[in-house]
Amino acid sequence: MNTVTMLLCTATLLMTSTAIKASEASAFHIARTQTIKIKHKEFDRDYALYIKLPEDYHKKTDSHYPVIYTTDAEWHMDLLSGVTTYIMPNVIIVGISWQQNMSETVDYGDVRAFASRFRDYSFIESDKPKVQKKYQFGKGAEHLTFIRNHIMPLVAKTFRVDPTNQTYLGYSMGAEFGAYILLAQPETFDNYILGSPSVDEKSIAYLDALEKQHTQQHASHHSNVFLSIGALEHNAMDATKQLASIIRRKGPSPRTLTGLEIINDADHTTAVPDTFTSSIKWLSTLSSN
Repeated sequence: MNTVTMLLCTATLLMTSTAIKASEASAFHIARTQTIKIKHKEFDRDYALYIKLPEDYHKKTDSHYPVIYTTDAEWHMDLLSGVTTYIMPNVIIVGISWQQNMSETVDYGDVRAFASRFRDYSFIESDKPKVQKKYQFGKGAEHLTFIRNHIMPLVAKTFRVDPTNQTYLGYSMGAEFGAYILLAQPETFDNYILGSPSVDEKSIAYLDALEKQHTQQHASHHSNVFLSIGALEHNAMDATKQLASIIRRKGPSPRTLTGLEIINDADHTTAVPDTFTSSIKWLSTLSSN
């Protein structure tokens, strides 16, 4: 057998071995993370909660930990886990999934996996009848009730969370939903991280009216708010600045806004990593004071 033949045989064996090992490989899991299934029984909607615990959680049994709730968990958990590991390791992360049992009779195409976010994270119906019928925009109030009445009590019952240090983190539509929570039911969370909220003229008008309507009802609750946008998100810049003005508005319901964080040289997609890093730095400092 000549040298070339030997090399080819060796390469074939290596590739075969690699293929076998790859087929036997198991999925990667984030350390100290568990999944809890939960159903919104009123609407027969199945969700999952992805819970990541701090490394010392089972050692310090008398400790209670700050908690970060995030929507769009399938997109956020890996990045949020990495950032908090280095900046804020002693925090519990609760990722809320998209609905996992969407109707099979509706053709959602490529967005099937995350189609529920259009319904759950929005508070205004679409003015296009076919789109509205398909995606059911504007059901954010239902999802907020589910979070407040079912998800948060379950987490509080199961894990040692600090009830005075609970944070919401949302990006894009998730941040728009976070702005709705902040102005409709601010006492839901103590801190709000709103990254590049997908707001426009119509949603800003709604949020403006909502703030004026609900301010008197929540006068005793103080909220800390981190708001950011990519410098290249030109179409959303004016609306986001208007949102910042609404949040800053002085009244009986106190809110502290860090200012509008502009992520340099970033658009709606590339602003994500810096948004997570900057906001968790802010939250870590806030929590240590």
